Amino acid sequence: MSKSAFIKLVDGSSSATVDLQDVKKELSRYVEMTTDTGKQLDWEYAEAAFPYTMEEKQTDGTRWLLLKGKEPQLYKHLIVGVNTGTLEAVRSVPHIQIVVPDGATHGDTAKANEFSRFLARSFQGELHLFNGRVMYFYPRKP
Repeated sequence: MSKSAFIKLVDGSSSATVDLQDVKKELSRYVEMTTDTGKQLDWEYAEAAFPYTMEEKQTDGTRWLLLKGKEPQLYKHLIVGVNTGTLEAVRSVPHIQIVVPDGATHGDTAKANEFSRFLARSFQGELHLFNGRVMYFYPRKP
């Protein structure tokens, strides 16, 4: 059974909207950061930190990212999409969805958790994890 995590953009988020290009840009920044860390450590850290290739796909007019594993025995695939549909009955909430599809490995699940936290931190959003817990990455008033 596939599992999903959601990163909601809320009032305290760094931006009010998000599109697929923004997500691609942040994932590319993640790869650059891990590459720089690898240079400092004299190790190919980027390959271990982001063991996927990014492919943009489209189904029924909806664009999404397929993160396809470079080592299929360890990492198969993840799906990342952006939507402004309703997650709450009251209002429309822009959000990023990360899906761990059927047949994914434990490595995919671990990387999906890592990427969802990174993206939530980047966009200062509210992260609803795969296990139902919520993490807040936006400034909250006491």
